[in-house]
Amino acid sequence: MASQPPSGLPRYRVLTGPDDEAFCRRVSAALDLGFRLYGGPAVTFNGERVIVAQALIWPGTAEE
Repeated sequence: MASQPPSGLPRYRVLTGPDDEAFCRRVSAALDLGFRLYGGPAVTFNGERVIVAQALIWPGTAEE
């Protein structure tokens, strides 16, 4: 595993969006790159749809 994320991505990321297939694919793509989930997802409702947020960290990050 590389010591730094690819393509200049930050070591810590929070992905947000509607709770749909596209969001799940974005989280899956980050996991495929080597990121790890950091805590559980946060979920809210904006009056129209469910919005989720998921934090991810790069392995070896101090918070891991």
